[in-house]
Amino acid sequence: MSLDWQSAWQALTHHPLFGIGITLGAYQLAMAAYERTRWVFLQPVLVSMLTVIGILLVCGLSFTEYKRSVDALTLLLGPATVALAVPLFLNLRRIRQLFWPIVITLMLAGTLATALGVGLAWLFGAEPLMLKSMAPKSVTSPIAMLVADQIGGIAALAAVFVMITGVIGAIVGPSLLRLCRVHHPAAQGLALGITAHAVGTARALQESDECGAFAALAMSLMGVITAVLLPLAYALLL
Repeated sequence: MSLDWQSAWQALTHHPLFGIGITLGAYQLAMAAYERTRWVFLQPVLVSMLTVIGILLVCGLSFTEYKRSVDALTLLLGPATVALAVPLFLNLRRIRQLFWPIVITLMLAGTLATALGVGLAWLFGAEPLMLKSMAPKSVTSPIAMLVADQIGGIAALAAVFVMITGVIGAIVGPSLLRLCRVHHPAAQGLALGITAHAVGTARALQESDECGAFAALAMSLMGVITAVLLPLAYALLL
């Protein structure tokens, strides 16, 4: 009987849909907990990530096996990213009105977001390899991993820094902006999109459509600028 139960458990945990099930289930539970409590530390991405990690450890599943089972969800990242164009289109007139403030904010804040992170790590004695991996922390994982690899960093480590940056930005960003008396939806969205990329954009969409639109715009442009200018900057400095 014990052997039958063990076989059934193994069949369940190694089923191709197991990874999708625990991922969607963990995120839905995390969303429900956040919506019910509105506690900032119950940020859905953070809670669902920790939940999935715990389940994988308990079930004895490797990351490689989990990654293979959630390939279908990975394919949906493309359409989900493209769908961010909807709030952009709905707020296109507002974006045109604020074109130059957006450009200036993006150039200054984007540069500071990168320079301050690398500078603080350097002051604390981080190795050059760590600095190169941390530099693209404020853009989405695919771009950050590519840029880190181009400038001599570790792509996997860059993805970790991206996740940490996004989660922290989504948790403390809105409260910090309100503390600094930044209430304009466009300003809030730009700040979250520039510093906390996709996770910050998801958090901005919870604030308002306008806030989410500017966050999506900032995230997209920040990714493009980082992919082009960061490798060029490292090449010039070295």
